[in-house]
Amino acid sequence: MMEILELDCPWCGEPNELPLEPQELGQQVLMDCRVCCRPIEIDLPDDADGRPVVRGEGQ
Repeated sequence: MMEILELDCPWCGEPNELPLEPQELGQQVLMDCRVCCRPIEIDLPDDADGRPVVRGEGQ
C-alpha cells in the first residue's frame, strides 16, 4: 500500500508530498521541491513509526 509523506521544503517552506512504497523504508530519497525546484534530501526511517530526516541537499 502506498503512503503519502507530507513535508515542508527546507529551502522555501512550501508543502510537498512524496508517494512512498513500504519497500522504500530505510532508504535515502532525493526529490525536487514542486515550488522552488531545489533538491530535497530525505532519509526515510527503517520502520513506519519513525520520522524522516528532511534537509536541503548540501545543508
